[in-house]
Amino acid sequence: MASSILKRRDICNALGWSACRTRAFSTYTLSSVVDHLPQAVAKFHDIVADRASGCYVWDTSGRKLMDLTSGIGVTSTGHSHPKVIEAIHNQANRIIFAQQNILPATEASINLINHLKGIMPSTLSRFFFCNSGSEAVDNAIKVARSYTGKQNIICMQGGYHGRTYGAMSITTSKTVYRQTFGPLPSGIAVASYPYCLHCPTRKAAGGMGFSVSPCVEGVGKSFSERQCCGSPLEQLELLLKTQSHPSETAAIIIEPILGEGGFLVPPSGYLDELRRICDHNNMLLIFDEVQSGVARTGEWWGHQTLTKVQPDIMIFAKGIASGFPFAGVAARDDMFSKMTPGMMGGTYGGSALGCAAAVGTLEAIMEENMMANAKARGSQMMNALVKLADTYPILEVRGRGLMIAVEFDGPPGTAAKVVQEGFDEDLILITAGIRETVRLLPPLVITEEDVDFAMGALDRALSRVF
Repeated sequence: MASSILKRRDICNALGWSACRTRAFSTYTLSSVVDHLPQAVAKFHDIVADRASGCYVWDTSGRKLMDLTSGIGVTSTGHSHPKVIEAIHNQANRIIFAQQNILPATEASINLINHLKGIMPSTLSRFFFCNSGSEAVDNAIKVARSYTGKQNIICMQGGYHGRTYGAMSITTSKTVYRQTFGPLPSGIAVASYPYCLHCPTRKAAGGMGFSVSPCVEGVGKSFSERQCCGSPLEQLELLLKTQSHPSETAAIIIEPILGEGGFLVPPSGYLDELRRICDHNNMLLIFDEVQSGVARTGEWWGHQTLTKVQPDIMIFAKGIASGFPFAGVAARDDMFSKMTPGMMGGTYGGSALGCAAAVGTLEAIMEENMMANAKARGSQMMNALVKLADTYPILEVRGRGLMIAVEFDGPPGTAAKVVQEGFDEDLILITAGIRETVRLLPPLVITEEDVDFAMGALDRALSRVF
């Protein structure tokens, strides 16, 4: 670890970033610029970031904080991973911008496609590259509607897919993302997503074996033992009869593990049933893996921890390039067959720098065995959180790998207090969903010692909240 940090410093010094950093931030505070930033962009902490390495961020006063958010799942390989820095640096020395219509391929994009072919679900062989998860979602909707000739999209209650108008129309995790922005695009129907903790049918049935512990090997029961009342699937079948007939429904889009909506993990067999329903009704199944993908859960893609079924279209972003803006749509070979040239595109899509950063990210994950680390450290963190439930009012610990959430039993604002108290313990945390939930998604390079520190700091923070 020490050698990696030294290498980061050597690279940064060689690029002259240290000097630039001092000039840029030495006299600035958040209060000096906040009047020039829109209040519509939430700001969780009063901090001006100076530099970052691995799981840690330093502010301009020299304070060191542990980042348990990874920039909301973005810095998958940790902040400023040497391999990613080197990949971006080398690419910048060759070509920075290759517009995809004029210069349709670069060595970086070819290398990325070759890497993706090795980690994608076997049915997905065509790729469209763009800049953000929202843009990828919008284009996935285009593909689904073009291929099927049908208009409607079914999304899930509590899902988050982005802030552009197409993505926003299928985002239901919080009203704040949509309020006052209407009218939104039409042709959207919302289905229930399994939220077993708050399921009235489960409670009426005596609990159905539900517990605080997640159904993860080495932490709680096996995934196959998790029971479900079946209500969400019944509601979906009802929706197809009352709101959006299969003949006019292009696709169902779902986050295999709900992200912003609370890191909800569906019960065993749920995704398999969605695949069956889609196949039976000639609809497409789209997996939004923006937050759960790229080794975050201990597998390349979050759905692979839950099922063997494969989507027709899959969306990826966030952790794919370790912080460089990059995203994409992966689809079956025939999904683009009804489109003609010019129907899709984008000025910056498939950027050479983004492709290089993505290649560096994927190679770092493989070379450093980060998927195995995500599983091991995820189990360590979940076990520690379950133990904290003996002391504090924790309703549920859930997730997979290093995509973990803790839901508390407390009044509105409880989760925000936990985040603030955690910040006072030098932890960067973030909430999730409309209930009192805190999510933890640290970089995939987090160590056993880092987890021990984080859980100790969280314990101290919780002691001041409850």
